[in-house]
Amino acid sequence: MRAAPTALIAILALAGCTPQTQDQIARSAAKSTVNRVVLERYPGLPVEPAINCIIDNANSTQIVSLATDSVTGPTDATGEVVTAILRKPETLQCLSGAALSEVARL
Repeated sequence: MRAAPTALIAILALAGCTPQTQDQIARSAAKSTVNRVVLERYPGLPVEPAINCIIDNANSTQIVSLATDSVTGPTDATGEVVTAILRKPETLQCLSGAALSEVARL
């Protein structure tokens, strides 16, 4: 029951922000959700690079959906959104580049 009022307060707070600030806040909230999904569903992925690749390749609708789920918690639908983003060629390319960067650090 508390999630709905909290979400409403967050939405009202965002209304007074600039579009860039709103985007930064939404992306930060979405990262929190993606972190939980990656840890739960994709334990073999390097967490930080995976989160960045997913967020960088999500469209605005996906970002808002993921940000909203940071308040209510990840659901099966959240996992589907993350999986859809992971399947994008751009995301796969980003992940392969991140993996190569990790190997180069060794």
